[in-house]
Amino acid sequence: MSERLRIGIVFDLLGSAPPGGPPDADAEYEPEATVLALEEAIRAAGHEPVPIGNPHALLAALSMGRLPKLDAVWNIAEGYGTRNREAWAPVLLELAGIPALGSDALTLSLSLDKAWTLDVVRAAGVPTAGHTSVDSCTALVSATLPGPYPLFVKPRWEGTAKGISACSRVANDRELLEAVARVTTEYQQPALIEPFLPGAEYTVSVVGNAPPRALPALQRALERGSGIGVHALERGATRALAHHTPGALTTALEAELAAHALRAFVALRCRDFARVDFKLDAGGAPRFLEINPLPTFAPDASFGILAELMGRPLSHLLGEVLRDGLRRLGLA
Repeated sequence: MSERLRIGIVFDLLGSAPPGGPPDADAEYEPEATVLALEEAIRAAGHEPVPIGNPHALLAALSMGRLPKLDAVWNIAEGYGTRNREAWAPVLLELAGIPALGSDALTLSLSLDKAWTLDVVRAAGVPTAGHTSVDSCTALVSATLPGPYPLFVKPRWEGTAKGISACSRVANDRELLEAVARVTTEYQQPALIEPFLPGAEYTVSVVGNAPPRALPALQRALERGSGIGVHALERGATRALAHHTPGALTTALEAELAAHALRAFVALRCRDFARVDFKLDAGGAPRFLEINPLPTFAPDASFGILAELMGRPLSHLLGEVLRDGLRRLGLA
């Protein structure tokens, strides 16, 4: 039996985003069910969970000397406002000398910036579809677009489909200008312009270290009219969205997705867990969309679905993730 450890949890809860931001400012934050799922997994592994709260709560506890003694922290906090926001908790923990599960601050900041991420994974041999980044509508005049219309426009450093709507798919110069104006104004950051990929969308969860391993791929439903992922549109939807899953997940395709996901995970120096998203181009070839080293562990999201497909409790799957992370830290 391994030693009983005290493992903190740093997190942002839905509804706690500061006022004044875009309407989906807390889209990456977690429901309370996620924190409860992590607590259950930690207890099932024989350890003691210690909920801490968001990075500001962590900072306050550290500065006042009130942070309980911890052996490690499971960080899922997103922060807000800047492209370094996901690095807040890891940097504070590093300063305090507290080991953390998950990727470090540099990986989290780099991977949040979608343009930099695309450059890194492409250099590592992961296929992408090309991209252009502009920080204003004026910059569009001299920008080289990554392909013919339709194109796709989204914020450069957001996740969980923040800033994506039906208007993100653009078919002409006017729609492109409007989409870039919306992103740069509402989200106060550059707009990323990519070719619109018409094929099926898949997500691959990667866990572990030395070597990491890819879990079974999951196909995401697409909205029939636009071809955009339903998960990106349902937050602001006022009606039920017609959707479909057009892809056929063959053994060969799943193996290809897993290989690309693992290559991206390694290239970005991810640790312990991540989720990698792909979409198929017009020829049926997978193209990397993004990687999220802070994936949700909500019971109704990817890890919960995978646990159900495997016929096991979510706490068992998350317990494996926890043990892999503790082993990397020399604590198991």
